[in-house]
Amino acid sequence: MSRVATTADAFNAVGEPSRRDILNYLVLQERAVGEIVSTLRLGQPSVSKHLRVLRDVGLVHVRRDGRRMMYRTNAEAIKPLHEWTGTFERYWKQQLHRIKDRAESETGK
Repeated sequence: MSRVATTADAFNAVGEPSRRDILNYLVLQERAVGEIVSTLRLGQPSVSKHLRVLRDVGLVHVRRDGRRMMYRTNAEAIKPLHEWTGTFERYWKQQLHRIKDRAESETGK
């Protein structure tokens, strides 16, 4: 079975740690490529490649500001990722409650 390209959809794109780092950095405000490079300490060609993948799957928007390219997250495109991971958050909360209940019942014996 062949692997799905990391550029196929948002879920595959965020599988790469550097792309997640970039998304985290862009979450609060729009940033230029140079800011991303210097803050995250990644090579400029690497950042440009990752931003292209994130843009192609719709997770970031880009606009030109003179000679600079400004990137920001696309919250609407990230929403399905958030909703999907919420399923697992509920699962782990349930598991933690079960552990807590078991530990409390063992303590009460």
